[in-house]
Amino acid sequence: MLWPPRGDEITDTELERLYDYPDGLDRPWVQVNFVSSLDGAVSVAGKSGGLGNEADRKVFMLGRDLCDVVLVGAGTALIEGYHGVKAGEVRASRRARLGLAPVPPIAVVTARCSILPTSTLLTSTSVPPIILTTHVAPVERRDALAAAGADVVVAGDETVDMGLALAALDERGLRRVDCEGGPTVFGALIEADLVDVLCVTFAPLLAGGDAGRISAGPLPPTPRSMELESVLHHESALLLRYRKAGLPQVRPETR
Repeated sequence: MLWPPRGDEITDTELERLYDYPDGLDRPWVQVNFVSSLDGAVSVAGKSGGLGNEADRKVFMLGRDLCDVVLVGAGTALIEGYHGVKAGEVRASRRARLGLAPVPPIAVVTARCSILPTSTLLTSTSVPPIILTTHVAPVERRDALAAAGADVVVAGDETVDMGLALAALDERGLRRVDCEGGPTVFGALIEADLVDVLCVTFAPLLAGGDAGRISAGPLPPTPRSMELESVLHHESALLLRYRKAGLPQVRPETR
C-alpha cells in the first residue's frame, strides 16, 4: 500500500511528524539517511547527488531541520564537498519551535584526522565541527584542527568506536543524530547495533557500474531486524522509513 494515495500531497506538518525524533530522549537516537538506485548503487559517477530527486532532497533537508547534530564520514564529506550547515539551509522557525539550536554542527568521523584545517567544514560554517578521531591519528593533525576551531574528540584506538563517538555527542547534549553516511560509517553503526531508524529513498534508476552499497564493513553477529514505519512516493521514487525492531513506535505530537 502506498501512502499518500497517488495525486495527494503530504503536508509539511505531517512530514515532520513522520520523520521527527521521539520526545524526551535519554540517549543518542540515530536516524540514518541514504538514497539508492533500484539495483543497489549508492552513487552515480561517484556522488550520491545523481540519485536524488525533489522529494529525497526535501527529506534530506528535513533531517537537518530536526536534528541536534549531523554525523558524516570524512570520505563522504570530502567527496560531496561538505561545508558547515548555514542558518539559511535550515528552517529557523521549525528549529526554534522544537527548542533546538539555530544550526546543528557537523560531526565528522575520521580515524586519521584526514580533514584539513582549510576545509570548508571549518572555514565556511556557523558553528565549529566536531572531529571524531582516534589515538593513532597524528597528534599534529589533531592539534591543527583544534587550533582552527574544531572540537576534536578521540573516540577509539585505531578505528572510531561508534559507541564512544555517540557518548561524546551525548555529553554535549546532542542526542538527535542525523547520519548522512557514508557506507563505512553506516556499516560501523550496524555492527555496533546503534541504528534506530533508516530512511532510504529508492530512486527509479538502474545505475549499473561498480558503485558500492549503502553500507560497508564487518558483519554484525546477526542481521539487524527492522520494521517498516512509513512508505511515501514521489513520482516513481519510494521513500521508506524503518525503525529498529522492538523499539516502541512513538510519534511526537505536532508542536
